[in-house]
Amino acid sequence: MAFNLSGHILHSIFWQNMAPKGGGIPSGDFVNALQKDFGNFERFRKQLTEVASTIMGSGWAALVWEPIGKRLLITQIYDHQSNLAQAGIPLMVLDAWEHAYYLQYQNRKTEFFEAVWNIWNWQDISARYALAVQTRIQIGKAA
Repeated sequence: MAFNLSGHILHSIFWQNMAPKGGGIPSGDFVNALQKDFGNFERFRKQLTEVASTIMGSGWAALVWEPIGKRLLITQIYDHQSNLAQAGIPLMVLDAWEHAYYLQYQNRKTEFFEAVWNIWNWQDISARYALAVQTRIQIGKAA
């Protein structure tokens, strides 16, 4: 059940993360967070694409908000099994399963990962970020 539920959640986020007239560069608080945690947008883009391209077998690349460290992280999710930091909240996911790219790109999966940058729905991803940063998790007793 966990595998199926996780697959449903990841696909649901993935479809909402894309838009027919998407792409470009995000703006506002979200792009400021990308710059803070990755240096700049291009470094973020390169890292997410590389993480997706190096998945062995099936899985996902994900941009997550990690509320304990209060920062953005990129991680791999194998199959549908979460490999996220303990409290990581997925904001943006990239399907690296063969079914996502094979019909159009065959074994050139990195070309698919590059093409997806033309349809990212930055409004959806930025809205997920705005909600995620409100998450408060405390480890241990309050001082």
